[in-house]
Amino acid sequence: MFLPFFDALRRGGVQVSLREFLTFLEGMEAGIATYDIEAFYFLARTCMVKDERNIDKFDRAFATAFEGLEAIPDSAVTDAVDIPADWLKKMAEKHLSAEEKAEIDALGGFEALMETLKKRLEEQKGRHQGGSKWVGTAGTSPFGAYGYNPEGVRIGQSESRHQRAVKVWDKREFRNLDDNVEIGTRNIKVALKRLRRWARDGAADELDLDGTIRATAEHGYLDVQTRPERRNAVKVLLFLDIGGSMDPHVKLVEELFSAAKSEFKHLEHFYFHNCLYEGVWRDNARRWDAQMPTWDVLRTYGSDYKCIFVGDASMSPYEIAYVGGANEHYNQEAGQTWLERARDQWPNHLWLNPLDERYWRYTQSVQMIRQIFGDDRMVPMTLAGIEKGMKVLT
Repeated sequence: MFLPFFDALRRGGVQVSLREFLTFLEGMEAGIATYDIEAFYFLARTCMVKDERNIDKFDRAFATAFEGLEAIPDSAVTDAVDIPADWLKKMAEKHLSAEEKAEIDALGGFEALMETLKKRLEEQKGRHQGGSKWVGTAGTSPFGAYGYNPEGVRIGQSESRHQRAVKVWDKREFRNLDDNVEIGTRNIKVALKRLRRWARDGAADELDLDGTIRATAEHGYLDVQTRPERRNAVKVLLFLDIGGSMDPHVKLVEELFSAAKSEFKHLEHFYFHNCLYEGVWRDNARRWDAQMPTWDVLRTYGSDYKCIFVGDASMSPYEIAYVGGANEHYNQEAGQTWLERARDQWPNHLWLNPLDERYWRYTQSVQMIRQIFGDDRMVPMTLAGIEKGMKVLT
């Protein structure tokens, strides 16, 4: 009965081996997850997901195989009606507080609600739209999606609308771990960890356990040894595009900046708008009266720095190719000239683009910057993209 689940995982991009699937079946045969949907979910995920980036793919395959009625053929609906009473009772104990139970009891009780669901599944012969009885959509039935009922079971709906469902069958907890979607601070840190070069510097204030054991054995008494803390010695220059078309990406760039500050001890950051020109700034609120000449940045930071530009590269092509093309001031030299200088000064360079990669080929300025930096040195701001970029920088 679990072969369709195994097939859904493979089709969904989760690399599940036959050995892992057999381990899952052994767990089921041992009774680890009998009549407990959460235990069943975690058993399956533990056995068959090896990489946290695949958790979202697993959740989608799990919903397709067991939960989402939209993905189940109409002929199969009547087969999914054998819901054990013990399972229903455990769900009530696990998911409802005393107040919630009292509220549901006032309207017939949780047992009555789930018993009615069983009967509807037995009676229903196909998909239903609207109404107040069948499992369907856009109605007032307690079972289904995109409708309203004060105490319903939400089935086949991606998000909550009224916050009144007593059971949610399609909830996905790990969406931001997919390696093809935009990501949060925690996952950015995971990706940035690939760009590391450890070194010990500073005060000797960290316990050296191996050295202490060795010295104690040699001297015959406790001889505590310390050493400098091990730090990431990689030096990073971060150039951040601010304003205009970057406004929708502010939250994502903030998460990247936060992750980079915690991950790299040697981090310098500067702001620019659209394209690099003769001036950059550290404080966006004082972008005109506290600019730093780009020449000073080029002369101050050596070629051992890793240089990362963050921007959607979406602008008028004139801003890159022409003198005077900048949209906020008259630039004495073309933006392309400054980008080439940065590229030559810092050979380990990268452009992180928060714009969906599907739209890159339709934006001329994106193609121009990719030509300046190299196709492999512009990567999307996804978990997979940042990991690829860190490999390029190393």
